[in-house]
Amino acid sequence: MQRRQVIRATAALCAAHTAFPAWAQAGGKYVLGQSAAFTGPASALGEQFRAGAQMHFERVNSRGGVGGKSIELKSLDDGYEPDRCAANTRTLIDAGVFALFGYVGTPTSLAALPLATAAKIPFVAPFTGAEALRTPLNRYAFHVRASYFDETAEIVKQLTAVGIKRIGVFYQNDSYGKTGLDGVTRALKPLGLAPAGLGTVERNTVDIDSAVQSIVAEKPDAIVQISAYRSCAAFIRAARSKGFGGTFYNVSFVGTQALAKELGADARGVVVSQVMPFPFTPSSPLVAEYLAAGKGVQGDKFEPSYGSIEGYVAAKTIVEGLRRAGPRGGSEGLVAGLESLHELNLGGFFVDFSSQKHTGSKYVDLTILSADGRVRR
Repeated sequence: MQRRQVIRATAALCAAHTAFPAWAQAGGKYVLGQSAAFTGPASALGEQFRAGAQMHFERVNSRGGVGGKSIELKSLDDGYEPDRCAANTRTLIDAGVFALFGYVGTPTSLAALPLATAAKIPFVAPFTGAEALRTPLNRYAFHVRASYFDETAEIVKQLTAVGIKRIGVFYQNDSYGKTGLDGVTRALKPLGLAPAGLGTVERNTVDIDSAVQSIVAEKPDAIVQISAYRSCAAFIRAARSKGFGGTFYNVSFVGTQALAKELGADARGVVVSQVMPFPFTPSSPLVAEYLAAGKGVQGDKFEPSYGSIEGYVAAKTIVEGLRRAGPRGGSEGLVAGLESLHELNLGGFFVDFSSQKHTGSKYVDLTILSADGRVRR
């Protein structure tokens, strides 16, 4: 593919991000390709993840890179739509990126992974916990975060521990939402329970009226939400207006800070499961490093978030994989380098890969939002 063709294709897909040459590895760089939402109702998810990853890549580059090579992240906007993500992925692969990194979302990642696998390009740290991307084991897919099954199991465990058995599920009508619903159903089944009320919303919409009506009618005591922040916020407000007085639980993909901002004072009491360390106080060496990096880039304007610390952790992980791969390892070398990360301590957060295990963490925590927009543990 000629350089002008690549530039035209890239510009058409995402005018907001810089086009890049076909020979992506020229000039002593590791070029990573990313497709994520940078516009639309899920844009905060892509923006936060990318910002966190860039903070670490810039830190590494300022110290000489990896084996003398700098790391460059080229990002294309897919608006959280699978077809656009697949087109972006073909563009990135044709441009010769070293690896695909930090894709955001289940339906988008499911569209991209077969392309990465066919091209034998590593697909590292997607921002999704979907089981379909993890099972069966894919040699080229590496997951840093815990799964949605892990998150929903922890949510159900907490709810049932306090006697709550009627649990409704509001979910996005796609592979992401259905994975979350499967997780809740799976966690309830051994207890002889099933979801009490179901409702769906289409991806990238806030058409939640039908879901509110169907779920509230079943009188659940708690509702688990498997969608992005705008639709979840709209559902919370509407359900409360219809008299629902229980608690709302969300999985991490919702976008914690974005949900809090959407809800304002209505955020009070909303629970979000997390797969990354609490990013607001330097309670571990990793978080202290992350906060220092953020303040070094943005000063007092830096706003920590779960999305950006996940990008930071993902970047640290792939950098360590590159270091272990060596300068001549190529993509297969990166696979071997990542598989060598046994109980890697990133500063209080552990990533554990092997040749038979490509899910690095099962860490799950639960947080609660307050009326002032803060996140508490």
